[in-house]
Amino acid sequence: MRLKSTSTQRTYRYVRLALVGAALTLGIALVQVLVTVGPVSSISASFYTPARNVFVGVLFAIALALVALSGHSVEQVLLDLAALLVPVMAIVPTPVGAGEIPGFDPGCPGRCVPAADVAGIRLGMTTLVIIAAVAIATAVAISLVEHTMGTGKVLALAAAAVIVVGMGWWSLAGSASFIRNGHLVAAVSFFALLALTALVSAAAARRAWRTVYATVAALMVLDLVWLAFARSWLIGEVVALALFLVFWLVQTVERWNEVDPGILPSARR
Repeated sequence: MRLKSTSTQRTYRYVRLALVGAALTLGIALVQVLVTVGPVSSISASFYTPARNVFVGVLFAIALALVALSGHSVEQVLLDLAALLVPVMAIVPTPVGAGEIPGFDPGCPGRCVPAADVAGIRLGMTTLVIIAAVAIATAVAISLVEHTMGTGKVLALAAAAVIVVGMGWWSLAGSASFIRNGHLVAAVSFFALLALTALVSAAAARRAWRTVYATVAALMVLDLVWLAFARSWLIGEVVALALFLVFWLVQTVERWNEVDPGILPSARR
């Protein structure tokens, strides 16, 4: 039997499946790194391995997919804000120390971002801030033309502007501090927003799915606590990646046949 669906539904489904595929791609690349290079301190540290191109490409793909999931829900606002943080994780590598990656020497005492990557960080952040500002201005213009500028959208765009201005100012005015901590702040903020998204999904989901979303949210919070105290981020980041994968798989299945899945429905029993 041939199932009927609209092109909008299919596009929405494919974008969601692309997010699942992106997470799997990163996982496959990590396995190859562990086998061919050796144990690394974190998934983020794969930036300094042959998996660098995959790592950066996957993060930008995730950012684009999150933005492309259009809707009017609280979830969508959270995901749009999260999308602003993902490219920062790709552009600003995590600091590493000698011995954290087999055969790689960052060329500095302690943990640092290698000097050779600093110019790329500055160029990348300048580009990101400019294009993000253009995107926000475009969203404002479209909302005004379509007369859809409500209180919720104003708050969402204001929050996005705060993130863009904050990251832009920090990357320029506090360059050394940003290079050292930018990746960490973006990663923690991203997964915190994702945990909050899972909580919102739990509040709006049918009873059968509610427990799953609530469990994912709780585990994400616990994982963030673990990452705050762990010496090695590898286990925590693998768990975070797995939870990200579970969340998208479950939500994709739940909303597969919804006509307008971008709009947050009222709680259903």
